[in-house]
Amino acid sequence: MVGLIGKKEGMTQVFDDDGNLVPVTVIVIEPNVVIDQRNEDKHGYGAVVLGSLDAKAVRTTKPKTGQFKKGVNLKKHVIEFRNFNKECAVGDSLGLELFESSRFVDVIGTSKGKGFQGVMRRHNFGGGRATHGSKFHRSPGSTGMAAWPSKVFKGTKMPG
Repeated sequence: MVGLIGKKEGMTQVFDDDGNLVPVTVIVIEPNVVIDQRNEDKHGYGAVVLGSLDAKAVRTTKPKTGQFKKGVNLKKHVIEFRNFNKECAVGDSLGLELFESSRFVDVIGTSKGKGFQGVMRRHNFGGGRATHGSKFHRSPGSTGMAAWPSKVFKGTKMPG
């Protein structure tokens, strides 16, 4: 298995040979530098640690700085890839040439955080009526009982 660190730039569309419109994701691949290698003898597994995008020394903590070997610049994003098939050494720069023989790639990403959300967006609640002086528009409604046992059950869908 081989892998690289990239950043989603946006979406676009292309036409295939039959004239069908296909949506595609544009991913920018900066040069990935090999920061370290894990081996079976020392670590118990084989892996390669890759880094992407240069980082400033002022914004990097000492523990994170310690994992960079001499001659390797500080990197903002550091990811470890297990069972890396390609032979490489510390300090090598890797790019899209890894995927020349591949037709498809699997992409793993981290979604953007949405912050604190209400129940209408978080759990797809319908909300209340918007007319006739109703004050129940986007609120969750009842969350528990008024009498015994006056508590909110675990798993109740609430904002957060």
